[in-house]
Amino acid sequence: MSDAAAFQACIESGGVVVFPADTVYGLACDPEDPQAVERLYALKGRPADKPAAVMWFDRDAALAQLPNLPHRTRAAVEELLPGKVTLLLPNRLGCFPLAAGPGGDVRTLGVRVPDVPALAGTRIAVLQSSANLSG
Repeated sequence: MSDAAAFQACIESGGVVVFPADTVYGLACDPEDPQAVERLYALKGRPADKPAAVMWFDRDAALAQLPNLPHRTRAAVEELLPGKVTLLLPNRLGCFPLAAGPGGDVRTLGVRVPDVPALAGTRIAVLQSSANLSG
């Protein structure tokens, strides 16, 4: 099984994955699985009300799941990603509400698309955070 297939299988089964990203090691889980998100936050010691970014390993997959981006914002995403940045984008549809944290602002979404060749075949979205402990 390839790294991308193992990564995706773990995420789809409700697991939390540790993986090397382009900047640091990260933790990732299904951004729409409340139990997986809770586990990721507990492992990291991250405050529940602190937002996290959603990550894809393919820019086109990210853009397909964020269809209502304004034209100029979409053009900026196409120019900047993949890359070593987290973009804060308008989230008019309130996609991935668990990324905002309880009661958080779902109108903004942190989006990452790192350049990680081993995971390039992964087309699912993941909620992600760095693997280091909070604080």
